[in-house]
Amino acid sequence: MPSHKETRHVPFSASDMFALVAAVDKYPEFLPWCHGARVRSREISGDKEILLADLLIAYKMFRERFTSRVTADRAAMTVDADYVKGPFHHLDNHWHFEPAENGCFVHFSVDFEFKSRTLEALIAGVFAKAVDRMVEAFIERAYVLYGEGAN
Repeated sequence: MPSHKETRHVPFSASDMFALVAAVDKYPEFLPWCHGARVRSREISGDKEILLADLLIAYKMFRERFTSRVTADRAAMTVDADYVKGPFHHLDNHWHFEPAENGCFVHFSVDFEFKSRTLEALIAGVFAKAVDRMVEAFIERAYVLYGEGAN
């Protein structure tokens, strides 16, 4: 079961990065392999916004839709995605944005396991590259939205 953790310093505020990652419906505009996003429901509870969202992921012959419960907690500066339905046994995705001098630290982790051994084998070969590209896509999007060193 693939998993990945990393921390990156970016020249954007924690608040800006939080807003970018929490905007799940915008993912197809910039996230590689994300070909569709639909927010099924949205609930506000204090500083938390809880979304039930579908993502359509496509890569070569691989095309899968899955549903996650996304909790964006502005007070904690975290975005968590918990698996609900789709091709996985489990999927856990966690973002934490920590204010820092000249920007913020972005802490990211993902852990998942496909139900299909075939999909697991296919993804295993490209997993590290795909995750790196995904994190980089969020940072590139921040430059587009917020400019150079927008902190």
